[in-house]
Amino acid sequence: MLTSSLLFIPSLHDFLFSLLPPGLAKGAEMVLVGIIYLTIFAVAGLFLVLLERKVAARFQLRLGPNRVGYGGSMQTLADALKLLSKELTGTVRADKFLFNLAPYFVIITALMALAVLPFSQSMQVFDINIGLFFLIALSSVGVIGILLAGWGSNNKYAMIGAMRSGVQTISYELSVGLSLVTMVLLAGSLQLSQIVEVQKSGWLIVQGHIPALIAFMIFMIAGTAETNRAPFDLVEAESELGAGFHTEYSGMKFAYFFLAEFINMFIIAAIAVIVFFGAWLSPFGITESLPWLGVFWFLGKTFLVVLLMMWFRWTFPRLRVDQLLTLEWKYLLPLNLANLVLMAVTVWLNLTIQF
Repeated sequence: MLTSSLLFIPSLHDFLFSLLPPGLAKGAEMVLVGIIYLTIFAVAGLFLVLLERKVAARFQLRLGPNRVGYGGSMQTLADALKLLSKELTGTVRADKFLFNLAPYFVIITALMALAVLPFSQSMQVFDINIGLFFLIALSSVGVIGILLAGWGSNNKYAMIGAMRSGVQTISYELSVGLSLVTMVLLAGSLQLSQIVEVQKSGWLIVQGHIPALIAFMIFMIAGTAETNRAPFDLVEAESELGAGFHTEYSGMKFAYFFLAEFINMFIIAAIAVIVFFGAWLSPFGITESLPWLGVFWFLGKTFLVVLLMMWFRWTFPRLRVDQLLTLEWKYLLPLNLANLVLMAVTVWLNLTIQF
């Protein structure tokens, strides 16, 4: 099933189709949806950057941003305006086409992933029957932008960072995919809305016993590595590579990479909430009577997972490359395969917990 409409603003949807011919109304609706999601993309990115800086300050016993706006609340907006005004620089030896194309690969894949996330029962742009598979596929496309940035920069530090990203993403994609397949066995569907519906009788992390808990732990570790965040930030290792694959970028092109990292973190957290914690479903069973409350529950759960990922960053030291690959290939992957079999046996024997 594929839907695309302003389902979360039904009066506007009806107004457009009453005012315009069906073709034009559909086009206008798509433009409005795009504008809304671009706004969500920008606001969420700015908020997450501010949240990261505040969380880091708390961990390091300092104040963090506290000058621009109330409590430093406008600091990231000021930084964004500064980046907008900066000159777009590059190197003479750079491959201009690839160098300029790379940021758009990263930002567009993140925006496409946002489009399939169900913020509530009635707020989802695309509800496709292979939603989870679509998200996994997009995570593979995003790394192309990083590889293009490293290669196109014609800089040895950028190239090393890009190659590290390729190795890291290819490796940890396996664990991300297998942990989600483990939960698909339990849910019985790849469609995100159906996965949430199954959880009306209990969150999947509870229904699935120990295999679901193991799958969640592996997903969080591998998802953090997929977003190139500490302790898996070898791609941008400041002490070794300057800034890694985006060393030569400035202005808004640098901001695209920076923003995409935080949006990808939000997407990983949102997938965890959808697959393991019931997405928009309330623990108190009142989401159905108050549809907009579903957005509150979804965002609340998602930001708790985001805080967990930030906790990882400011707690653990950076791994070496050999430790990074050893963790995946010698530990996470075999554990994931064994857990997949264990979940299959659990579902076959009908041992899931129902409420």
